[in-house]
Amino acid sequence: MTESIEQRACDLAAYIIEHKATVRAAAAKFGVSKSTVHKDLTERLPTVNRALYHEVRRLLDLNKAERHIRGGLATRKKYKGE
Repeated sequence: MTESIEQRACDLAAYIIEHKATVRAAAAKFGVSKSTVHKDLTERLPTVNRALYHEVRRLLDLNKAERHIRGGLATRKKYKGE
């Protein structure tokens, strides 16, 4: 791993924690794919910064648990014309 990849993993984690963002939002902000964000956070970050990994993992688990609600709200908004 290069220094930039390790730094990107830390920057992604900090962004997600600070903004309570989703993987999709972080990917858009940093100009990388969702797969890259996920790989950085779940595979690379634990070796670089274990404490930061545990913080971001809690937030990712929460986002995963709530995603069906966000999807339902988006569908409702789409068909109500909001």
